[in-house]
Amino acid sequence: MRPRVWQLARELGLRGRVRNDAEGVLIEAWGEAGRLEALVARLRVEAPPLAHIETIERRPLTAGVPPADFTIVASAAGHSATDVSPDAATCPACLAEIRDPADRRHGYPFTNCTHCGPRLSILRAIPYDRANTSMAVFPMCPRCRAEYDDPADRRFHAQPNACPDCGPRIWLEAADGTRMAEENAAAVLDRAAALIRAGKILAIKGIGGIHLACNAADPEAVAELRRRKRRDHKPFALMARDLAMIARHARLEADAEAVLTSPAAPIVILEAAGEALAPGISPGQNTLGFMLPYSPLHHLLMARLEAPIVLTSGNVSDAPQCIGNDEAREHLAGIADALLLHDREILVRLDDSVLRPAAGRVRMLRRARGYAPAPLPLPAGLNKAPAVLALGAELKSTFCLAGGGRAILSPHLGDLEHAATLREYRAMLDHYLALFEFTPEVVAVDRHPDYHSTRLGQEWAAGAGLPLVMVQHHHAHLAATLAEHGVPLDSPPVLGLILDGLGLGEDGSLWGGELLLGNYRQYRRLAGFDPVPLPGGMRAMREPWRNAFAHLERAFGDTDLRARFGDLAILDLLETRPLRNLRIMLDRGLNSPPASSAGRLFDAVAAVLGICPESVSHEGQAAMCLEALAASAMGEAQAVYPVRLEGERIRWRPLWEALLADCAAGCEAALVAARFHRSLAEGLAVISRRLAAAHGCDTVALGGGVFQNRLLLEGVFAALADSDLCLLAPERVPANDGGLALGQAAIAAAQSRSSSGT
Repeated sequence: MRPRVWQLARELGLRGRVRNDAEGVLIEAWGEAGRLEALVARLRVEAPPLAHIETIERRPLTAGVPPADFTIVASAAGHSATDVSPDAATCPACLAEIRDPADRRHGYPFTNCTHCGPRLSILRAIPYDRANTSMAVFPMCPRCRAEYDDPADRRFHAQPNACPDCGPRIWLEAADGTRMAEENAAAVLDRAAALIRAGKILAIKGIGGIHLACNAADPEAVAELRRRKRRDHKPFALMARDLAMIARHARLEADAEAVLTSPAAPIVILEAAGEALAPGISPGQNTLGFMLPYSPLHHLLMARLEAPIVLTSGNVSDAPQCIGNDEAREHLAGIADALLLHDREILVRLDDSVLRPAAGRVRMLRRARGYAPAPLPLPAGLNKAPAVLALGAELKSTFCLAGGGRAILSPHLGDLEHAATLREYRAMLDHYLALFEFTPEVVAVDRHPDYHSTRLGQEWAAGAGLPLVMVQHHHAHLAATLAEHGVPLDSPPVLGLILDGLGLGEDGSLWGGELLLGNYRQYRRLAGFDPVPLPGGMRAMREPWRNAFAHLERAFGDTDLRARFGDLAILDLLETRPLRNLRIMLDRGLNSPPASSAGRLFDAVAAVLGICPESVSHEGQAAMCLEALAASAMGEAQAVYPVRLEGERIRWRPLWEALLADCAAGCEAALVAARFHRSLAEGLAVISRRLAAAHGCDTVALGGGVFQNRLLLEGVFAALADSDLCLLAPERVPANDGGLALGQAAIAAAQSRSSSGT
């Protein structure tokens, strides 16, 4: 901000100074009233690309002598709220330089300026000065130093500023460590591109981590990458050279284009269309996850290729992404045929962010590179609360630092059930606490006693003598949606429609399909999905047939389903299973906890329709494939499966009777899947409208990972479009457990304010 303020002030003929202080950017300016007004107006519309102005506060200068000029002065003591920015994709000006043969940065893979380049990923400590980054080992040459010191230059105080004479370098080495090309960057990239074209797998060190890449149009290369990485079905991300290349393979709308080309440059999930790529990229899906090059290295590599590449995290499945050269040599040598590395150290591991267009917005599925650690403003009423450390959940883990009117949500860290991810979680937490000089006054955790994050929070609170707030899982989902949308603390309760896999309820049972009446301070469960046992406990999450069996048993009991519905494939499958033992487990409640889980309902329907009924290799696989199947028939589907509230429960027997009757009548699986989605969306909308009216609510807030399903989310929006209800759904924060820490923080802040009498 300081160089832009300096430029605007000089253009307007103002005198004064600008500096960073503990509250942001402080401007002291003298001049005619009209020119001062123009400065404020132009700051709002001409802020730098990476700047976000939350507010401009103004007051008259009552003392002091106007300086002769307008200058940038040293920052005041204390750290500014503007200290840490997300990593940003290459800006147009830098891109033009690396493409210009006459420019001294032509072809240089580490070109950047104040408008783009690495930020959080290279930051060791604050303030954000070069000495506190991994660029400290690269002294600037005289020409780079001159740019860095000139307020009129685009690289004024660009901490990663470098050029071929003084900055980091790339090289290519074989899996055994032998250097393959190192003459210059162009030769290295030529060789790397040739390897990809030849069907080889390449490890590429980027900004926030190391990726594995191969030719996305080569079925054998993609299949080999899956085999080596041990990633059976989870979709691979793709990188394309430009929007035109994406448009050859996917349907592009304006809102998705805007996000793809933004400084965050995330992965965006798009509908596959046009030329097909290797079938192994996204098995069972009708979508492709595309991103554009976001560093000069990626731009230079993609300029040499004719087709998109797979660009997936450099790890064996479920392990954290590699970030160091030695780490890559140790863990990726058995996967990659060659490694494209560089000597700029990555200090903060950052996965790629993932978004998806749904219900008129491009919505966050995974928040990391390009978005973290940008703060989210806390709603009115929570800005004076004590500093809260919220530790999130077990899966898709994040944590949140909330205080001083803002919430800083960590990047996506993964599933804490894996020891390596848990270590990474602890390391990132320590780094954030130091980076933001954050001292918690309250700790918030999920109610589930077996979550690693909960145990960590309990230990922390006990050791530091801090209050511990135990937050119910689905209340946190509700609060996350409210907080993201800025709903004030003292707002009346809203109706929360929360659908996810599992979360521990306040009664000790497993919840997952809930209708809540609540706000930040409290909630009440109004209704929920009928609980259905999980035969085998956690195994039911990996074997969808178990959920189908449990749902059919719950709905029909001893009914002879074959006599009633004929020879259904699911019945043939179930007859190969130990049904007698399973029924004993259900009858006696042995390792079969009841759960009102929306996620397991989707698994059950998928299994009945023959979608990966025996096992899944990743969370949500069955539901994702069910959605993909349904998408092809939504235009001809009607809501014909009953979804009704009986007392405080949504019972599933009517739905199953109608659905199985369709299957018995030979209805195509795609149409059954589409009818299920439409019926569930419209049924839940009717129930929501009824409960909202009964309790005087004018707002319905959606939350939980099941609302990552585009068809369901859009179906609920469409069904409530003609109502007077305000509908809130996650946009900037994931609907899944990746946003849970924000909700925990908001609830703990609200309860802390209540307990203090404010």
